[in-house]
Amino acid sequence: MMLLSISLLFTVQSHSYHKSKFINSANWLSGGIYEKANGISSYFNLKSENERLVEENRRLKNILYNKEDSLQTIQFVDSTSYATDYLFRSGKITKNSYSSRNNILLINKGSNDSIATDMGVINAKGVIGIVDRVGGSHATVISILNSISKINAQLKNTNHFGTLTWDGKNPNIVQLEDIEKLAQFTENDTIITGGNSTLFPKGIPIGTVKDFQLNTRENLYKINVQLFNDMTDLEHVYIIENLHREEIDNLLAPEN
Repeated sequence: MMLLSISLLFTVQSHSYHKSKFINSANWLSGGIYEKANGISSYFNLKSENERLVEENRRLKNILYNKEDSLQTIQFVDSTSYATDYLFRSGKITKNSYSSRNNILLINKGSNDSIATDMGVINAKGVIGIVDRVGGSHATVISILNSISKINAQLKNTNHFGTLTWDGKNPNIVQLEDIEKLAQFTENDTIITGGNSTLFPKGIPIGTVKDFQLNTRENLYKINVQLFNDMTDLEHVYIIENLHREEIDNLLAPEN
């Protein structure tokens, strides 16, 4: 075996053709090893990369929903460096319910993270729900797939608004009720948050018009909305704090 190895070495050293083939084979082998190693390294870096992207998106949302000219002046700055209406905090869903009529989610942020009841919860695709009960390090969220959920929403193209509810049937479909007969819209039109409550800024995506029917007695449409979100597959979320909510609620409260 030793003599065979020595003879092979002399052959490679003395013949340029064999030498080039040997080097190419070695390069191919080492290249394949480096590629595999890099793939493994990239896989284990996905978690930190995802967290970085979530934080970056949080900062962008703080800018987008607080400045009218944000699309022209968007930059990477801390949201506390200018006057804001909303603050977005990142979190994760640790328990997801979607098969009952009254689904509740659990997130890994609580009062220790400045989370409070009646804060809106969204992700990159759209609305998730509303914070219900809050502990020190966790909070529950009333899912958009909950029979008691009522969220102000509107047709993006017409500004006609109504109430978003869920009939408990399909986890991909919710209902937008009380849209006036005068509203002009078609299938696949976009539905967004209406901004007429203190929970969500105006313009957060919800879904698209799947189909609709008119209540001729009340002259109001009921629209089935195909959600942008797959509510069965949720992880990263953003919790929204309206910094003027207390002032607005006090102004709108009925006088004694």
